[in-house]
Amino acid sequence: MDFRLTQDQVDLQAGMRSLLAGRFGRERLREAADGGEVFDRALWGELAGAGLFTLRVPVEGDGLGLGLAEAVLVFEEAGRALVPGPLVASELAVALGQGGTAGTVAGLVRVPRGRGPLLVEQLPSLDVLLVLDVAAGELRRVDPVDVLAVAREVRGVDPLTRLWEVTGPLPQGSPVSRADPDRVWCEGTLLTAALQVGLAARAVGSAVAYAGQREQFGQPIGAFQAVQHLCADMLGRLEPARVAVRAAALALDADGGAGSGAGGQAGVAPDAAAEVAGAKLLADEAAVHGARDCLQVHGGMGFTWEGDVHLLLKRAWVRQQSFAGAEECAELLAERLL
Repeated sequence: MDFRLTQDQVDLQAGMRSLLAGRFGRERLREAADGGEVFDRALWGELAGAGLFTLRVPVEGDGLGLGLAEAVLVFEEAGRALVPGPLVASELAVALGQGGTAGTVAGLVRVPRGRGPLLVEQLPSLDVLLVLDVAAGELRRVDPVDVLAVAREVRGVDPLTRLWEVTGPLPQGSPVSRADPDRVWCEGTLLTAALQVGLAARAVGSAVAYAGQREQFGQPIGAFQAVQHLCADMLGRLEPARVAVRAAALALDADGGAGSGAGGQAGVAPDAAAEVAGAKLLADEAAVHGARDCLQVHGGMGFTWEGDVHLLLKRAWVRQQSFAGAEECAELLAERLL
């Protein structure tokens, strides 16, 4: 089997990177982080127009008719750019037929057994909110306005990720037909891992660029072995994570794909689920540890608000807890190994 990207896949990824560089470059990123408007619905519409949320929608449904193998490439670029907003949930909603193709903003929250704290990203801006009820084993659609009435905004670690905590009971809503909760959660975990891979890639690039510019004792700090080791270790974590995410996407596509709401089979094969869990663990490690090492390479400048490194680390922490976290992924892998 040939795992190399096709020319179409390369062009798809390059096109998204170019779009984001022009529409959400560093200037726009800093504006949002420094107190500007975080959620840009115009940018969201442009991303929708470029096909970010309709990659897996069939061509007859005005989508691109592609699969997760292409979706992870595009989401890697969104992760690299630190685009704020519920990207993964919106892609899942559109793939499930719960949103249009003109920039639907969707959220997704999982209600575990015993009901712990529920956090929803960008709640006032949502057009759709999907609730994955573990106890009932179903996915429901509820009106975000009804949820907003029983929620309060809370301060999160990432200034670009605005969160609302649900303080009251969730409305019942209506079941989403043909949606398999396990598959939706698995696909969301994989797309989140792709975001982490993109963030890790940005951390590597930032560290290497700074190491080549910053001089100490008359030479660039990149000439020192300790700094070289940090950058090499960052790359050593990034590449296996990238490969694991792309391999897991192929496994899920072969297992059914398309969010199960567009014709995929019910459930997720244990081997495919384990691949996704392993990919998420590797991607989280590459993003979080990579952002920390990037901060070390930048030294004192890395700790300043004016620098961008802290935004990388904070976003990596947030995505680490998005969809399946470390404990859940480790449990899935352990079950498969045993």
